Amino acid sequence: MLDFISDTEHFTKVLGLAAKAKETLWIGTADIKDLYVVQGKMEKPFLGVLSDLIGKGVEVRLIHAKEPGPNFREDFDCYPRLATMLERVMCPRVHFKIIVIDQAVCYVGSANLTGAGMGMKSATRRNFEAGVLTDIPPIVDNAANEFDKVWRGSECRNCQRKNVCPDPIVIK
Repeated sequence: MLDFISDTEHFTKVLGLAAKAKETLWIGTADIKDLYVVQGKMEKPFLGVLSDLIGKGVEVRLIHAKEPGPNFREDFDCYPRLATMLERVMCPRVHFKIIVIDQAVCYVGSANLTGAGMGMKSATRRNFEAGVLTDIPPIVDNAANEFDKVWRGSECRNCQRKNVCPDPIVIK
């Protein structure tokens, strides 16, 4: 599969697949805000989907570039499991938008994890976003490796943005 993704396909296809993760879900985004999705016939914060996945034993990792806003925090606080079990790091240099699902499918594109990017904002309010959803192994592997490089902090030692990094992945 190699699908071009745009507009509402970000939440119908990409986040729809993410919600079905069985083992791992890795999400890298520059910006993260309160984001709602349809689950069944109900709208729900995507954080609730992540909490449900964690409850099923899925390893969920999140990399984002900056602190989210108050609406996100409010939604986050509704799901206590996230505070203790969501694996999360912050890196102000992250600008990629990568989602890797079960190390088998990935999305690489422009959409942040926000309502206007991947979420349910109306067609007249959402951003114009585009990306690729694929299960082609070399692409999935490269996307996972790019995510993991940041996750492990392999760039931290030589990073010249330490002065603006609120939560270093690697301390020394």
